Amino acid sequence: MSGPLTGIRVLELGQLIAAPFATRLMAEFGAEVIKVEPPGEGDPLRKWRKMHEGTSLWWYLQSRNKKSIAVNLKSPEGLEIVKQLARSADVVVENFRPGGLEKLGLGWDVLSALNPNLVMVRISGYGQTGPYRDRPGFGAIGESMGGIRFTTGSPEAPPARVGVSIGDTLASLHGVIGALMALLRVKTGQGGGQVIDVSLVESVFNVMESLVPEYDLLGEVRTRTGGALPGITPSNTYPTRDGGYVVIAGNSDPIFRRLMTAIGRPDLADDPALRTNEGRSKQSALLDGLIAGWSKTKSVEEALAVLDAADVPAGRIYSVADIVADPHYQARDMILQAELPGGTPVKMPGIVPKLSETPGEVRWQGPALGAHTDSVLTELGLDAARIAALREKGAVA
Repeated sequence: MSGPLTGIRVLELGQLIAAPFATRLMAEFGAEVIKVEPPGEGDPLRKWRKMHEGTSLWWYLQSRNKKSIAVNLKSPEGLEIVKQLARSADVVVENFRPGGLEKLGLGWDVLSALNPNLVMVRISGYGQTGPYRDRPGFGAIGESMGGIRFTTGSPEAPPARVGVSIGDTLASLHGVIGALMALLRVKTGQGGGQVIDVSLVESVFNVMESLVPEYDLLGEVRTRTGGALPGITPSNTYPTRDGGYVVIAGNSDPIFRRLMTAIGRPDLADDPALRTNEGRSKQSALLDGLIAGWSKTKSVEEALAVLDAADVPAGRIYSVADIVADPHYQARDMILQAELPGGTPVKMPGIVPKLSETPGEVRWQGPALGAHTDSVLTELGLDAARIAALREKGAVA
């Protein structure tokens, strides 16, 4: 079964997280992704976090279904290879600092002249324009300046970070959305290619809900609220008797009434002052205290059983061990069995989203550095002698 992006060629000129995560999503849904890596060490992600026999487990996930070619972008021959690939590509995805590709002679003006229908996704810290464009920008900075860290964590503690690279990932998703919209324009004959300018800061800022109008009209500066959802009551994390926690979202009017009945407070279910979210938010501390008082008398399992019976949205906070063991994750094919080089079996995350007719698939895990150099160059018309000569010059590996 073909993926919905079968026939789309993507050239990845990126490393680490933001650009490679975007191209991973495209590769999972059928795109041919050709990842250009520097000879020698390749993408630094190959050595990040936990390793298996010298290669990062994150690498095997982040680069699945991609082709790796080792090309020296500092050599004229290497640059010419990239230009040839750009001529036949539908999308180029890069996450150099603004101006980085231009210094190499691979800027938008050059590549779009070679291929007027090319879509170019450019992911950077602050975007391609503006007074901060030349600053180095990592996901951590995007999260900080985009507003999410100011609102994350306990009010009594310094701003916290989410435990994953959420800024990079949000930028990746915006990059994929932009690329697909631009591709649709090209493929339906509405126009030629264009640049998708994605900023890490703006990608985080884009998910910050009503932060700006609340500040502008009401002077409200949303800050850290721990496990609570500010202005939406009750929705929080509550302790249990066995030292665990349950997350309870009782914030719609009918759900609130069911929740109060379930915890033995039907009087509050019928209280006119608590009938709407506005009224409940004025008494959020009181309601959270009552719910916590109830939850502390229950184990996690007991609390969830009561809430499930009352049709109140609630859940435990999952560790990775909980995720891997969960039957719902398994039923949805969200835990896939894979195999690393040498035959080592390993579980990997499944594919999101689920398409009914053209689902994504994993064809192979992240490849060895330069594993596809010869085959890709052969497709460009280079014979074995020419490839050997390029390798001798250090243009490819």
